[in-house]
Amino acid sequence: MAEDSSFQHLDDGELRLAERHSVPRAFLIHEIIRNEGEEELERKAGALALSGLAAGLSMGFSFLTEALLLAGLPNTQWRYTIASFGYAVGFIIVVLARQQLFTESTLTAILPLITRRDRKTLMDTLRLWLVVLATNIAGTWIFAALVHAPGLFLTPVTPALQQLANKAITLGFASTFVRAFFAGWLIALMVWILPSASNSRPLIVLLITYVVALAKLSHVIAGSAEAAYEVLSGGAPLSAYALHFFFPTLLGNMAGGIVMVSVLNHGSIAPEIEERLTNDEKQGRRITGLKATLAADRKKPGR
Repeated sequence: MAEDSSFQHLDDGELRLAERHSVPRAFLIHEIIRNEGEEELERKAGALALSGLAAGLSMGFSFLTEALLLAGLPNTQWRYTIASFGYAVGFIIVVLARQQLFTESTLTAILPLITRRDRKTLMDTLRLWLVVLATNIAGTWIFAALVHAPGLFLTPVTPALQQLANKAITLGFASTFVRAFFAGWLIALMVWILPSASNSRPLIVLLITYVVALAKLSHVIAGSAEAAYEVLSGGAPLSAYALHFFFPTLLGNMAGGIVMVSVLNHGSIAPEIEERLTNDEKQGRRITGLKATLAADRKKPGR
């Protein structure tokens, strides 16, 4: 922790305690997430695909757990309020298991891109998005096919699965886009908060994703398991999945995450980033000049 006049009366032990309880500055959070994004962009396509498939399968447990709670609760006014907690399960698994989720990359992969602003980073970002999105969606369809198997669950559970699936493809393009915009905004905010959450990470994920479920917002991966189940049950054609769920939800999630979190939070500390880069360049030039001076000095006669 940098020295601060407000801490000058503390001894070393108290300073360390204050440091543990302090919230990281926005610049530090930005750099933690950007570094994570750099690592993601460097991963091989095969590794991204396996991690993305695992995340898609894990997200299916949001659908299943919510249905299990619905099936076990009495038909009351507060039934859905309690059952919505089940929606968080898939997100908690994905976050704690460090699996590759597409909507998280609207922040992690974008920060390196808007910091560097070069063609290579753009192509790496598009590659990551394509691989992760495709494998996330594939995982949700596999999960939906598995839970759709006849006789797998007792009678109360199957109607609850169908009840959730029926609501996945109902709204028009514009309404779904707006709901997805807010969902993408919240999920990207969740990713921004996690570096400062420490041991509270599961609680942060639980609370934010609970809001997404309670408000019936649209998430392209979590909702895909429900929408895929609806298609497999014959309740909607594949075209409805694409036009009334996938495309508006994908665009809304991306817009919410990129515009409301990545761009705004990066913009708020962009002057500090530029200042540090300028100082680093000046320091680099000083070191280069010093090395050149020393080299020239060694070449002088008598040296």
